[in-house]
Amino acid sequence: MEPKWSNIIYKRVLLTGFTLCVVLVSKPTSAIDIHADPEVMMQNGTTGTLRCTFKSSEVVSSSTSVTWSFQSSQPDNQFSKAPYTIYYFSNGKGFPGQDEFKDRVQFIGDINKRDVSIQLNPAQFSDNGTFFCDVKNPPDVTGTPARTELRVVLKESLPHSNTTIIVGAVCGALLLLVLVAVAACVVMRVLHNRHDYEGCTSLDSVSSQAPKPRKKVESSLEVSRSTGPSGPLQGPVIYAQLDHSGSKTSFHKMEPVVYADIRKN
Repeated sequence: MEPKWSNIIYKRVLLTGFTLCVVLVSKPTSAIDIHADPEVMMQNGTTGTLRCTFKSSEVVSSSTSVTWSFQSSQPDNQFSKAPYTIYYFSNGKGFPGQDEFKDRVQFIGDINKRDVSIQLNPAQFSDNGTFFCDVKNPPDVTGTPARTELRVVLKESLPHSNTTIIVGAVCGALLLLVLVAVAACVVMRVLHNRHDYEGCTSLDSVSSQAPKPRKKVESSLEVSRSTGPSGPLQGPVIYAQLDHSGSKTSFHKMEPVVYADIRKN
């Protein structure tokens, strides 16, 4: 008997496959930040410094390298077409570049402190141009070189330093304070002298007013004399003290004194 396919149950087992995806994550390369002074002025024939620092998330190692390049701003200069390496630092050692700077460039930075500055000694007019500072600190190798425009000028063309301006401002402030103190002393002395003068004036007015009652008494006497009987010139006024006890032993016993006005007619 042929089997009935309708009665046969086909069981199909679906096997689901899981695909494991392994994603390899690599540490991204971070950019290195390089900083330098935008513009520097140096006096011709003197020693000048070109400062350059960098910031990196990686630890400084022997593989850290520094490259200083120069491009002149003078058209007739041999370094005017493109930047030329004038100093290279790697593995703790410095390697001078072009002969023009070989004996005049000195590394004065500290790479462990992320300072890669150089020094020019002496600075020359031919150094006018752009200096580029580039640092590689693997794996931080992506970054824009810092640039510094150098101007070598005569001493007369150098701007006044901030120290001179600060000293001048301080001296001016001190002079102003002295003037204010002197003016205050003068004003206080004038006010003190005025106060003393007003005190003397008040004392003089009081002393001038004190004898006035005496003048009134003298005027009253003069009036009384003028109102008395007219006659020849009066003689002096004699005052006598009379003792009515009539005893010699009453020397210390005094009676009220009676003053008599004896006038000579």
